[in-house]
Amino acid sequence: MPEGHTLHRLAAAYRQVFGGGSVRVSSPQGPFADAAALLDGRPLTTTEAHGKHLFLGFGDPANNPAAAPDWVHIHLGLYGKVRFGEGPAPAPVGQIRLRLSTGDDTGAAAHADLRGPATCALISDPEKQEVHRRLGPDPLRADSAPDLAWQRMSRSGTTVAALLMDQKVLSGVGNIYRAEVLFRQGIDPRLPGRALTREQWDAVWTDLTLLMADGVRDGWIDTVRPEHTPEAMGRPAREDAHGGEVYVYRRAGLPCLVCTTPVSAGTHAGRNLFWCPTCQPTAALDRP
Repeated sequence: MPEGHTLHRLAAAYRQVFGGGSVRVSSPQGPFADAAALLDGRPLTTTEAHGKHLFLGFGDPANNPAAAPDWVHIHLGLYGKVRFGEGPAPAPVGQIRLRLSTGDDTGAAAHADLRGPATCALISDPEKQEVHRRLGPDPLRADSAPDLAWQRMSRSGTTVAALLMDQKVLSGVGNIYRAEVLFRQGIDPRLPGRALTREQWDAVWTDLTLLMADGVRDGWIDTVRPEHTPEAMGRPAREDAHGGEVYVYRRAGLPCLVCTTPVSAGTHAGRNLFWCPTCQPTAALDRP
């Protein structure tokens, strides 16, 4: 499942390609056809992301700038993908849930196809606010309040690893960012949330805001510090479909880039877990 930086990149891409002008909206696959017909020809006025949720805001059909937009709520889930293209939109192939395009079908300047999302629904502004209320703070949103996540973590006996992936506690963090930020801060992923110090939490939040902002900028997750890059260490670059250089994610059994201890791996709450037993010492688990 894409992590939060991907959704923020998509929000920016939709805004850049379609923002401001009227947009052709269709649902070649069919299930979103009625909603698409209501939006067809209206301007895309705003886009935003919160965690792993994407929102496309369409202006009032009467072009009333004071009216609240109608929103397309998208959650990609495990299989959803968005593809942008230039020129006329091609004949639809496969299951395209939502297609946005500029111009008409024969002279479109740009198009974007959404395939296989877990959610693609037309919602009102109050319904959108309810989605936000269900989500924890997002390190990439300026309006986020990290104290809310800290309050939930500091009262919980659940592990930090599980809490970081709980979208009601913290939004947008997936398995890669989870593994990497805990390594960078020297925190054992099995530490109970209530044993985490406020200083540790502040460091985790600050690190996530920087790492995830880099992900938005670059389009991939890259978490190693300058002294641990392939160039600095004289080592081969990582080869992985996810791209980017990482410390522990999917490096089970390989030497830690900092201390050379083999990276450990396991499963936790149904997800793969990676950590360095030396750099993330288990002694922290005994903290009251």
